[in-house]
Amino acid sequence: MRTGGRILVDNLLAQGCDRIFQVPGESFLAVLDALHDTPQIDVVTCRQEGGAAFMACADGTLTQRPGVCFVTRGPGATNASIGVHVAFQDSLPMILFIGDVDRGMRDREGFQEIDLVAMFTPLAKLALRIDDARRIPEYVARAYNVATSGRPGPVVIALPEDMLRDVVEAVDRPRLVPYPLTPCAPEHDFLFDRLRAAQRPVAIVGGAGWDQSTAGHFAWFAEHWGIPVAGAFRRQDAIANSSTVWAGNLGYGPSPKLVERIRSADLVLVVGARLGEATTDGYTLITPEHPDQYLIHVHPDPNELDKVYRADMAICGGVDQFSELLAANFPPEVPIQLGAIAHAEWLEWSTPRPREGVALDLGMCVAAMRERLTPEATIICNGAGNFSGWWHRYWHYGPPGTQLAPTAGAMGYGIPAAVAGALRHPDKTVVAVAGDGDFLMNGQELATAIQHGANILVIVVDNGGYGTIRMHQEREYPERLSGTALHNPDFALLAKAYGAWSETVETTEQFGPALDRALAQGGVKLLHLKTDMEIITNGTTIDAIRRAHQ
Repeated sequence: MRTGGRILVDNLLAQGCDRIFQVPGESFLAVLDALHDTPQIDVVTCRQEGGAAFMACADGTLTQRPGVCFVTRGPGATNASIGVHVAFQDSLPMILFIGDVDRGMRDREGFQEIDLVAMFTPLAKLALRIDDARRIPEYVARAYNVATSGRPGPVVIALPEDMLRDVVEAVDRPRLVPYPLTPCAPEHDFLFDRLRAAQRPVAIVGGAGWDQSTAGHFAWFAEHWGIPVAGAFRRQDAIANSSTVWAGNLGYGPSPKLVERIRSADLVLVVGARLGEATTDGYTLITPEHPDQYLIHVHPDPNELDKVYRADMAICGGVDQFSELLAANFPPEVPIQLGAIAHAEWLEWSTPRPREGVALDLGMCVAAMRERLTPEATIICNGAGNFSGWWHRYWHYGPPGTQLAPTAGAMGYGIPAAVAGALRHPDKTVVAVAGDGDFLMNGQELATAIQHGANILVIVVDNGGYGTIRMHQEREYPERLSGTALHNPDFALLAKAYGAWSETVETTEQFGPALDRALAQGGVKLLHLKTDMEIITNGTTIDAIRRAHQ
């Protein structure tokens, strides 16, 4: 006989959960009470539910097991919904548990009451409510299965407060292992025939399921065939960028030579990626009908295949099994040279050069980071904003698990993701890069980082405004500034108030020594970089945008 809260915690343990991220609420006190006697689960107490949900997203990325988050009903649930949306669009395994009103109070618009299942059904892969504590093991096992099978995604479970206090008998369920998705065997020969016949092939990789083994198998295949490999938007760590066929990233601001290479390809091999709007530049880089291009689309979810893009060959399978299949096949005796050429073009594109007349040159700051940090031992985390473009272009990412960035484009992701990354991989250097507007969305999670002993470096890029929106504003309504300027705090002093080490950097020359001092510190350290709004991206300026409209 156990309480519902105890049964829930026991079954999280049974499924391999070792950490949860939460903002406490009275609606799940029975769970917190059970966690008091469960040292096997690390309880990370966050400052806002959106930050907690982002941490769960990042943890799911790194472990490929569901990141687990607990929040309370009403305001807690609505705050956490941003993480559910990111987990869905990013194909990340996550489970959000929400403490709910008592069963007898439902449908009376009680305190903080929301129909949670109705609210989260459009946002999540699955949304459920547990009304019978005896069925908690069934629901938890189902949540883990749904969150990790096929295309991974978020599961939301509402927990009535009185149900968690019920004392009942329940039978725990053993740990579930995701089912492997093996690509259909009859297509193999035809697949390799098409690859051998292609004159200008290119591969695009991304989506869920990329780990060290998968990346190694796919890189071996691409290198021995000589096929250029591009990363989908913010999936630049699908394979290590040191691969001799890595061609760069797609999304916002890709290399023009890579864009032309994909437009002129006669065969496009897409493995794991959905080919979403950002990756395809609004479905124009590769069009849904893609005339004169043969599209091979490999994805773990059959509902994604032929959903938007007409696939000449649609293969339902996991990226791990498919990459292993590719590596097991005999490659050509001599690889084509396209991969090596594309890699040389990317090296040229990703090499920063000083910009004249710029006091603090972010490109050279990334170069300084590359001199001091290794891609394999560094995790770069960022939210949304033009500031991220310098790292997307100039940083060389390592193997899977070295980039934490939301393809959903959510602001405020970088700091929480860095906290989760540092707790999961204390042996790595974890860097959160945030714009000023981006940082102020979830900067309060610095307190969480310090409380839980996370070792992170935060770089705040402060240009005094919402830079991405200002850029679009200048393109649509040149010189009519409205609603995009920010009055910011002194971020270095703010970090000190939290208990972090910090410095302010205003010139390129100051950055390298300040970075050295930061890296010599333990715990949380923050560099406040004061930049000029005029340098709006790594490739253009506000003045150039205005002149283009004259």
